Amino acid sequence: MTMRLTLVHPAIGRRPGQSYIRSWQMESLPIAALAGLTPPDVEIAFYDDRMEPIDFDRPADLVAIPVETYTARRAYQIASEFRRRKVPVVMGGFHATLAPDEVARYAEAVVIGEAEGVWPQVIEDARSGRLKPRYRADAQPCLSEIRYDRRVFAGKRYLPIRLVETGRGCRFPCEFCAIQSFFDRTSRRRPIGALIEELKALKDGTKMFFFVDDNFAADIGSTGEFADAIAPLGIRWITQMSINAAHDEALLARLSRAGCAGVLIGFESLDEAVLRQMRKNFNRMKGGYGDALANLRRANIRVYGTFVFGYGETRPEAYLEAAEFAIDQGFYIAAFNHLTPFPGTPLYRRLEQEGRLLYDAWWLDPRYRYNDLPFRPDDGDAAAVREGCLAARRRFYGLRSIVKRFADPLNRGERVLARNFLPINWMHHAELSVRDGFPLGDPAWQGELLEVG
Repeated sequence: MTMRLTLVHPAIGRRPGQSYIRSWQMESLPIAALAGLTPPDVEIAFYDDRMEPIDFDRPADLVAIPVETYTARRAYQIASEFRRRKVPVVMGGFHATLAPDEVARYAEAVVIGEAEGVWPQVIEDARSGRLKPRYRADAQPCLSEIRYDRRVFAGKRYLPIRLVETGRGCRFPCEFCAIQSFFDRTSRRRPIGALIEELKALKDGTKMFFFVDDNFAADIGSTGEFADAIAPLGIRWITQMSINAAHDEALLARLSRAGCAGVLIGFESLDEAVLRQMRKNFNRMKGGYGDALANLRRANIRVYGTFVFGYGETRPEAYLEAAEFAIDQGFYIAAFNHLTPFPGTPLYRRLEQEGRLLYDAWWLDPRYRYNDLPFRPDDGDAAAVREGCLAARRRFYGLRSIVKRFADPLNRGERVLARNFLPINWMHHAELSVRDGFPLGDPAWQGELLEVG
């Protein structure tokens, strides 16, 4: 009998009576990776909880759900619906690796770490009805083994941007980052030949690629080699990287020639003392932000800048200072978020030891809402941090700021990004109030969370 596997990408949540906010749906690369690892004789069904109802009654022999911290509550609701129908569930992903004991309460099996080394065994054990409670690879898998099967996305309305993973991990020790905890501060890149073949196969009809690496420029040498190798393809792409790479003008020139149109960079703070506390003093290396941004501008690379508030005692004016800085620098888009302690990170452990967490597990607590600060900051005023972040977003995504930044020749210099500048920025403007207070999980769900055992 053919084995039937159901893959589910859980949503963060939804307001009662409203559908999920659809604006930023991109293909789920973890789902494509699991599909690519699954033997061809297994029948696969895929549901994206962000955009479609899940058919819980469709026959299945195993359900697999990648879990992130923000989606954990909804993932457990979904798992309970399948498990109530006697269908076993396996969960993996960042949250399952960083909080395996919690996840194990709601799934028959938990994959800890990267799936490539253990997924074939999970499938084989599920076929024979002998799922183990936990699966953990003995070593990090070779990235040459990665295979993505994007056929599962057929018929779903995702943004017209293709996601490609060129490497994994980051070596920097940022206290708040779950990436360093998940990958144990290592960084690896996929073989260039395999990446070129993947890009060629996806190139037709793709206007923009997103290289989703945790830190695209984690290894400057291999990053430059990869850029040189893909330059003849004539593709356009965006990625995310640490700011230290922006001080290497030769590298930026190679990235630009290879089609790099924009980068996401974590500026985090304009305050040097805060950066030291975050373990991100490398952000201020050489000429600091000013020189790095000037280099990016000369290379014709746009910036998506992110800022984090809640470290130390935040000056009341720091929020709008960050927004004005981002406006003056002509950032394409920007994010102004509060510090979030993810389980398994050094930050979470420190706040837990200091007794400053406001919830036992904020991601599961029904009182927690999107934009809430889940811990007591140094100055004790969580509401001020929340309001400061909202004020910065309102300033950056205000009409005057959007018009000013659109007038920047850099933001109008790339056809695809120029055409989408106004829709993307206006969408952010419109969602300022929609996302505020957004619940995690589905508050309208009437079921009961089923625990294992």
